[in-house]
Amino acid sequence: MTTMTPRIQHDPRPPRLAPGHWRVNPAHSHASFDARVAGCLVRGSLPLVGGAVIAEPIEDSTAHLAARTSAVSTGSLALDRLLTGPGFLDAGAFPEITFRSELLAWVPAGWRAVGRLRVKDTEHELACQLDLHPDGIQPGDPPRITITSSWVIDSRWVTTKWVPALGRRIVMTCSFSLEPDM
Repeated sequence: MTTMTPRIQHDPRPPRLAPGHWRVNPAHSHASFDARVAGCLVRGSLPLVGGAVIAEPIEDSTAHLAARTSAVSTGSLALDRLLTGPGFLDAGAFPEITFRSELLAWVPAGWRAVGRLRVKDTEHELACQLDLHPDGIQPGDPPRITITSSWVIDSRWVTTKWVPALGRRIVMTCSFSLEPDM
């Protein structure tokens, strides 16, 4: 005689954000990048602002992130000036890089966002994985969550000029803290 024990299925999804309006806390949010130039790794970051509207169903949720191009920080003033100048980000003409989501979905491998990245007034389709990390919250504190996402963008989206030994791939990681927008 064979007996079958029912399998208890657990939902592996992380807890969802409550429906409503959420804002990016700029003090705890940034986009960082890594690029290879002449075999050397160049790292930098930009502060992030933005927000999200969490809806039911979750697929109707939207998010918007913006990075001020004039705020690039690599640790080198000369390199920062080069990156914000007309040959690269052209911060005077294009003050922001933005991402606007069009779809948020749960797939077996985790949360995914699909949207449009706007660099220098040109939109590029982008899909990314989202990793949610609940922040250590004390009783009575408003809910917060940090979301991280890594993207690989084409260096031609940043500069149309040929730059000797500039790698084609730029890896960006966005880390942003969401708080209820009250």
